[in-house]
Amino acid sequence: MNIQNTIETAAKKAIKSIYDVAIDTIEFQATRKDFEGDTTIVIFALLRTIKGNPVEIGTKIGEYLKENLDEITDFNVVKGFLNLVISNATFISDFNTLYTDADFGTVKSTPNNKAVMVEYSSPNTNKPLHLGHVRNNLLGYSVAEIIEASGKKVYKTQIINDRGIHICKSMLAWERFGNGETPESTGLKGDKLVGNYYVKFDQEYKKEIATLIAEGKTEEVAKKEAPILLEAQEMLIKWEAGDEKVVTLWKKMNQWVYGGFDVTYKNLGVTFDKNYYESNTYLLGKDVVADGLKKGVFYRKDDGSVWIDLTDDGLDEKIVLRSDGTAVYMTQDIGTAIERYKDYDLESLIYTVGNEQDYHFKVLFLILKKLGFDWSDNLSHLSYGMVELPSGKMKSREGTVVDADELMVEMVNTAREISEELGKLEGYSTEEKEKLYRIIGLGALKYFILKIDPKKQILFDPKESIDFNGNTGPFIQYTYARIQSILRKVDFDFDVILSKAEVSLHPKEKEVIKTLQQYPEVIQNAAKNHSPALIANYTYELVKTYNSFYQSVPILGCENMDEKIFRTRLSKKVSDTIKSAFNLLGIDVPERM
Repeated sequence: MNIQNTIETAAKKAIKSIYDVAIDTIEFQATRKDFEGDTTIVIFALLRTIKGNPVEIGTKIGEYLKENLDEITDFNVVKGFLNLVISNATFISDFNTLYTDADFGTVKSTPNNKAVMVEYSSPNTNKPLHLGHVRNNLLGYSVAEIIEASGKKVYKTQIINDRGIHICKSMLAWERFGNGETPESTGLKGDKLVGNYYVKFDQEYKKEIATLIAEGKTEEVAKKEAPILLEAQEMLIKWEAGDEKVVTLWKKMNQWVYGGFDVTYKNLGVTFDKNYYESNTYLLGKDVVADGLKKGVFYRKDDGSVWIDLTDDGLDEKIVLRSDGTAVYMTQDIGTAIERYKDYDLESLIYTVGNEQDYHFKVLFLILKKLGFDWSDNLSHLSYGMVELPSGKMKSREGTVVDADELMVEMVNTAREISEELGKLEGYSTEEKEKLYRIIGLGALKYFILKIDPKKQILFDPKESIDFNGNTGPFIQYTYARIQSILRKVDFDFDVILSKAEVSLHPKEKEVIKTLQQYPEVIQNAAKNHSPALIANYTYELVKTYNSFYQSVPILGCENMDEKIFRTRLSKKVSDTIKSAFNLLGIDVPERM
């Protein structure tokens, strides 16, 4: 609250006056709902410095504040907690200030600010985006938006993993079994067409393994000697050598995938400021490895492969270059990080990647530090839990994933079915209905994923993900639309500043104002913790508080004109804050619902 600084200053003076003791900080917390008060000073925290009975100490401080601060009208002490009652005039003054702030809660970056880069998505070009990518994209995009709202300059980026053995598997399968088919000839999105051949490769690979085992090979040997795998490995070597035929096929199939990705990103509502491509950055990584080899950071084994020994740091030995000279993921990640710091004046770099890669990033950050890059201390891994289905873990190579495009279509269809069952869309045109179904369906999906702490695993059942009650996207969207309906009925000028003495606040109004005042701090905490869940759950609390107010007092039916104006303004600020918060989550809000 804005008043908190005033109270803190006065409380320090009270303690100095009463006990002749200087206190650095005063600890505040929200007043429990079963006690009277608007903010609470924790007296227990003072007992390290002030000796005595906490109730007596709290009473003396409360009496001082009531006598010396016009903002405090009353107080009560419960054990070691001093509950302070703040005047209506103070609430109204604070609300007038936040109401007139069009950018309430957010902070503009300054031109001299260093930037924060957030990496997310970072797909392989051998398969379409799936449910796991949906969480990644929504999380990374939202974190970037929140950090920008906290006052930082932000760049959104991705590294497209467009090279490697997995890419060659799809290429080889298409070459063998594709009969020249294209996205145009099949009517499939390019990423889906290529993904089908990634699955096809795995099917053929398993058949060859079974054949070799039947011929007497062990399973371990069969997996290494399957002809189709050896051919894919040979294709990778040719690609890195610049073989014209292989490179031409690679470019063609990658373009199919990029076209498909662009459609998915647009439908999902995420954007990027810059794309990096592994096919470029791995070369820089190989150069850095060569230089590190000379400096003794890396070492070469007898088979020609290059490694780094991190056992003294509590990790293990890590390969950075294969014996045939081809690069691994670590190689390109080294190169990409260096290139990004060359391209931009970065304060920090955040990698949005699932927790399965926790160890990878520990190794990456440590390698960059050993290579002498001081900025490695500013790298962080936004590690999030996996998304699993009731049937178990998704596997791309087996084709057992929830396709991102199909998921979005299913969410929109579910929103359509539920909305039609409720029968509240009479008078809407077909176009208006379809737009609303999309807003509700995608809002439900995004909110369901983002309201959960990033570190936690999500068990996702698409059929049960839309619920119009409780802590859901549609519930919050409905409250926003309800407020818009109120505002459309207004036939008076409510854009006026009311003086402090004109309005008698209902306790529910004070609760709404107190919740609104938390928004700037919530944004800062969400940015610091890289957690859209803090924004999502704050918005739900705001909506619950507003709905309690809405059900307790009349708004447009209020007889007192000043109170009617104030409650209308309060409703508008709530809807503005819902819209602002949902923008940070990448979620749209409907004007009617």
